[in-house]
Amino acid sequence: MLYLSLRSWTLIAVITAAFVPRAPGTAAAEPAISPTSEPIILFNGKDLSPFYTWLVDTKYEDPRRVFSVTTDSDGTPVIRLSGDGYGGLVTKQRYSNYRLVVEIRWGELTWGQREKAARDSGILLHAHGDDGNHGMGRGQSPWMSSIECQIIEGGIGDLLVLSGIDNDGRKRTTSLTCEVAKNRDGESVWQKGSEVQIFTSGRINWYGRDPDWEDVIGFRGNQDVESPGQEWTRIECICDGGNITNIVNGTVVNQGMMAEPNAGKLLLQTEGAEIFVRKIELHPLMEK
Repeated sequence: MLYLSLRSWTLIAVITAAFVPRAPGTAAAEPAISPTSEPIILFNGKDLSPFYTWLVDTKYEDPRRVFSVTTDSDGTPVIRLSGDGYGGLVTKQRYSNYRLVVEIRWGELTWGQREKAARDSGILLHAHGDDGNHGMGRGQSPWMSSIECQIIEGGIGDLLVLSGIDNDGRKRTTSLTCEVAKNRDGESVWQKGSEVQIFTSGRINWYGRDPDWEDVIGFRGNQDVESPGQEWTRIECICDGGNITNIVNGTVVNQGMMAEPNAGKLLLQTEGAEIFVRKIELHPLMEK
């Protein structure tokens, strides 16, 4: 049997830690940042410096240029997420207490198993733990434990609660309390004044999601408030302590409260559909 000194074990631990993948330029212990007098502009129109990229197959490398900065047809600088692969554009910093403003439009490309499915993406709020930790013990995932503002044709503004397990086996539980009713299919739908329920997983539909929603490309429900086709849609997520309010094109579509955690990174998903983003800003809560 081989015996090693305490010094040897310490050296091994240091070397091992050095090879554990870590998010570029981040430190888990850093306090969350809140915008105060001025907005925090996360897309400056030039580069992706506030972010790092994560793809489930290539991790922190982006050989297919899934994420890039380009210009729209009118010359406006935009972020392009090609949709070729699963993962996200992740902020290097953690944030809390803000009004997130994101403006998006769909592209034409769809990929793989989602080639003919509803165009899909999402904004992860309060993301925490290791990158790819939403596998729940079933292998690595493209996502992080978080609360998702869903971006999908017919379902923009749905809330998804994602919990997971870190690389070291630590559970990363996320929770959100919502007022919900059940639709005819037994799905939870936000309805102010209804029964209060705590979610550690699952989805809370926005109030007008079509009960006949289908996962087909181009789906649009009768009450949908997002812009049609490839027009621009404005999404706002107000994160005030543990309260979350989703607003789509000026309409409040979903709400939750007592979010845990109530701070974290932001992640913009690539999920099989091309999507363009022209604005990502964090505004102070005091703004009207």
